[in-house]
Amino acid sequence: MQFIPNTVAEVRGWSRNIRLFFLANIFYQIGSGLFSLLYNLYIQGLGYGDTMNGRVVSVQSLATALMFVPIGLIGDRSSRKRLLIIGSLFSGILFLGRSFLGSESSLITLSVAVGLFASIFQVLAIPFLAENISKAQRLRMFSFFSSVVLASQVFGSMGGGFLADLFQAMGTTRLVSLRIVLLIGSLTTFAAVIPLLFITESPRGASPDASAASKSPDAARAGNDDRSPLKEGIGTHGRTKDFKFISQFIIAQLLIGLGSGLVVPYLNLYFTNRFSVSLSAMSILISLGQVMTIVSMLIGPSLAARVGPVKAVVIFQLLSLPFLMLTGFTNLLAVASISFLFRQALMNAANPIQSSIMIDRVSDRRRGVANSLMQTAFMLGWATMGPVQSYFVTTYGTYWGYAYTFSITGGLYIIASLMYFFMFRERSARPVKAAA
Repeated sequence: MQFIPNTVAEVRGWSRNIRLFFLANIFYQIGSGLFSLLYNLYIQGLGYGDTMNGRVVSVQSLATALMFVPIGLIGDRSSRKRLLIIGSLFSGILFLGRSFLGSESSLITLSVAVGLFASIFQVLAIPFLAENISKAQRLRMFSFFSSVVLASQVFGSMGGGFLADLFQAMGTTRLVSLRIVLLIGSLTTFAAVIPLLFITESPRGASPDASAASKSPDAARAGNDDRSPLKEGIGTHGRTKDFKFISQFIIAQLLIGLGSGLVVPYLNLYFTNRFSVSLSAMSILISLGQVMTIVSMLIGPSLAARVGPVKAVVIFQLLSLPFLMLTGFTNLLAVASISFLFRQALMNAANPIQSSIMIDRVSDRRRGVANSLMQTAFMLGWATMGPVQSYFVTTYGTYWGYAYTFSITGGLYIIASLMYFFMFRERSARPVKAAA
């Protein structure tokens, strides 16, 4: 009963920068969520097959992955606000072009361009939040941020599906209705620029924790402490520790990305191809999956507090596997829908916890690079799996094609979860034996 008033009170306590950043992300995610749901259906409406959809997803994912590291490096050394404005502005322009251009060359070219600018929000969101909140707030803030992002995508995807069906009911063709809705999505993405313009950037390195420490009587002693988080990343040992952790994280994320790239970009095609559902029904189902993910993300910090963040990530990922396999092999729409909802919620609930683990274990000066490398590994999985997914579906049909891809994804998730647990699990301190 107290959840809503407590949440409202918490939001009012946020800094102006955080509130503006959340508002910008709401606009951006509504527009991009709308495109992610309807654009491959728009490509189908243009007369292209699953192979073209696979190529579009692959080249966009590859372009995004190639930009992650440069954006992370630039973001660590320059204005994140300026980069975020550039990302939202050019994403809106390119979405506008995607709404009208339909030749094969334009589909590929615009996919590459969209991928380049989409990387900016994906890479800089977590470091920006970490820079504007204290360490104690991070896990809850990351979970709340991920929930708001998904809620915005829910609004965009659900609204997009309804609008497309509404325009068709008014007499427009399927293709024209999709084109109008995509145009609305591009304009919504443009709107993200407005709140970003009013963000005030602090000097780099002046984090909330550092500001609080500077006001403390012990600030001078803390500044001379070689174990402080800022100084941990400066020496050779700190740098080696950072990059060892980052390289291990990359391996786990690459496996998750490979599995996800076989399934997630094509879930709307899976439901429309295997079960012939309407656009409205499909958009409701995808949106319900995101709603359940929002709930699970809000529960995630509580589980992490009880069992530890690493165990919480592994538990969420492994619990999602039975529902993943059930979705891939069932011929019943009701079973596929329910299992999809649980798979979606459980697998994605681990994302903000992983972000918190990464931010806490990497020094301030390498957070942008760490987040960009993590995103790169994940997106490389998406980029390489597009042709593989289209091969299975075109070769084995809409039943066994999806059954094979879902099975491969399950195997990759198991390997990634076990690796994640053994590489990052929290080791309890051993009791020291008393001297005899």
